[in-house]
This record gives sequence, C-alpha cells and structure tokens, in this order.
Amino acid sequence: MRLLILALLLTATAVASPLAAQSRPTSAPVAIDWRLLAGLDYENGKMTDTLRKLDGKTVRVPGFVVPLDDAMEEGAEFLLVPYYGACVHTPPPPPNQMAFVQMAGKRSVRLGLFDAVWMEGTLRVKNVDSPYGQVGFEIEGLSMKPYTGK
Repeated sequence: MRLLILALLLTATAVASPLAAQSRPTSAPVAIDWRLLAGLDYENGKMTDTLRKLDGKTVRVPGFVVPLDDAMEEGAEFLLVPYYGACVHTPPPPPNQMAFVQMAGKRSVRLGLFDAVWMEGTLRVKNVDSPYGQVGFEIEGLSMKPYTGK
C-alpha cells in the first residue's frame, strides 16, 4: 500500500512539474551593491569577472532615484545612484556609480527623491548618455520597492 501511494505521489509530481516550472520565475535576482558595480573601469571598458558574469542577469540593487527632469514626479526612465543627492550637484558620480533605468513596458513609477529603493531588473553593462553625464549601466526595471535593509 505504501509503495502504491508513493508511486501515485511521484506520478502526480511528474505531471505537475512542467506546469509548475512554467509559472515559477527562472531564478531569483542576484543581490548586488555599488562596490561590485565599481568593478567597471569606465575609462577602458574592462571589468571584473564577477561583473561580466552578471551582464544580462536579473539583479537587485539598492539606491536612490534621480529623475531625468527636475520636475518629474513619475516616470518610466530615471537614474539610480548609490547615495542621496548624487547628480543634483556637480560633478556627477563616475559612470560606474550610475545606472540608467527603463521600466519594462514603459511602466511609470513614483520618483521619490528622498526615498531609498530596491531596484530589480536586468543589468546591462552599457554606456548611456544622460543629462548628468556618462552612465555605465542600464537596467530594464522589473520592480521598484521601498528599501528595507533586507
């Protein structure tokens, strides 16, 4: 009887697995920080092996939002920087300390200047021109949540 129940459970699991795999995200985002992003030498394009392996992967990085226009309160494109006030005064941070974010599907999000956030999205090591200068990364934003420290 135990073997029959075990066989039924294994069969049910095997049948359900393909459906479950389709609804599950392929992988959890990799938590990174700005020290890792500083591994990009923006003067010659060289980068650490760790950073090279993250190019094209889904990441989760903390930061502060900088609107591309000072009057913007919402938007689908903005900069992400490691500390409050970056880009507001000159000089701007170096390119390896700024990411240009484009939200997937052009979805607009609230651009709270004073709020630390967790940004999740696909990281690309890519030069982008911005109103604040050269940017070293692009992130296709999947979600933006308030920073919780975790």
